[in-house]
Amino acid sequence: MVEKAETPMILVAAANAPDDNIASRLGMLLGDLGLAGSLPPIRRLGRAGEVGAVEVALPETGVPLAGQILSALDAEEMDAALLPVANRRKRLLISDMDSTIIGQECLDELADFAGLKAEVSAITERAMRGELDFEGALTTRVAMLKGLALTALLQAYDARISLNTGARTLVETMKAQGATTVLVSGGFTFFTGRVAEEAGFVAHRGNTLIDDGAALTGEVGMPILGREAKLSALDEFSAAAGLGRNDALALGDGANDLAMIQAAGLGIAYKAKPIVAADAHAAINHTDLHAALFFQGYCADDFVTG
Repeated sequence: MVEKAETPMILVAAANAPDDNIASRLGMLLGDLGLAGSLPPIRRLGRAGEVGAVEVALPETGVPLAGQILSALDAEEMDAALLPVANRRKRLLISDMDSTIIGQECLDELADFAGLKAEVSAITERAMRGELDFEGALTTRVAMLKGLALTALLQAYDARISLNTGARTLVETMKAQGATTVLVSGGFTFFTGRVAEEAGFVAHRGNTLIDDGAALTGEVGMPILGREAKLSALDEFSAAAGLGRNDALALGDGANDLAMIQAAGLGIAYKAKPIVAADAHAAINHTDLHAALFFQGYCADDFVTG
């Protein structure tokens, strides 16, 4: 009989608190579960902005309790991940844009300039929850913007769009370690190009809004970049860098991000819809994008702010 090889696992916990405080809370929790005597020391990863983090290797006896541990940490407003020790620092970052790298949905903000934000946002929400076909929902929303002046695009970007906390640090830190960084969005290249430059991504992909030189025509360039196209981008950029899927970190919040999140070595749901959070390897619900670096074993002292 061939014995099953053990896979060393490490637990990372991040919260909007000093890392000493997190270490104390985590130690008490693990003690309550009867694990304290079998654990190595909890390692403090430091603090970036509001977010502190710690990590600890779990013994084999602790792994069956993983669900209980993660649920308890979530109840204490900690973001936690239980991940293999091997290959922690990923060499490809492939991320969604809207409500992930930025805090907004670009199409919803653009619709506000046409007086249609409520109607468009309702469709966006259902599509991101997986309740509507993504391509159909996208073409429906863009058709509603027919006749909107092109000047509204830059107005929307300048007035409404902002990076989420930790976005640039995530990108620049991974780039400094040799990772390829790619922004992939079901949104539009007018926005992906600008957000990619602001956050530091080396490449970006998105859909194309068609215009007549003065206003939107209400049409989208084909083919539409959706769920499968994001997965294809993961494979394409991985292959180009001589990497495999396990070398990738995929980040997103909506149903059209799910395929790449499931396929990546580390798929993180960022303040995501339930359908996404349920199938991701880890989730960020309470902190910010700095946690995606802590999950990979980076210390705050390693962070590059750009």
